[in-house]
Amino acid sequence: MNTTQLFIISIAVFLVHSVFAEDHPEECETLPSELHIIKEEFDELGRLQRTCNGDIAVNKCEGACNSQVQPSVITPSGFLKECYCCRETFLRERIITLTHCYDPDGMRLTSEKLATLEVKLKEPADCKCFKCGDFSG
Repeated sequence: MNTTQLFIISIAVFLVHSVFAEDHPEECETLPSELHIIKEEFDELGRLQRTCNGDIAVNKCEGACNSQVQPSVITPSGFLKECYCCRETFLRERIITLTHCYDPDGMRLTSEKLATLEVKLKEPADCKCFKCGDFSG
């Protein structure tokens, strides 16, 4: 295959990619979801003190990003791969309160001190397409 043929193939691949990208726009979104959290608390000897749980609303990243593979005379494999993944731009820390707490015997705890448990979690504040493997964003 001469350089003219390779150039023509590269242009054809680029045009196919451009048409595909226009027909399939990136749809990386920040969406609401619900998560069931269970947190166990142990004493210094490792004995279970209480178990708390709850259903909470959290954000998640979901969607598709445009990626491509094209012929290349530079790469050892003969192809240049550009992969993009839908992921968070940054994480927001939240403190949530679990309101269903139980002792090791499964009895519901009602005392003000033990009936709830605060837990820190991180969730996506916003999402977008990043080059796969690039965690600097």
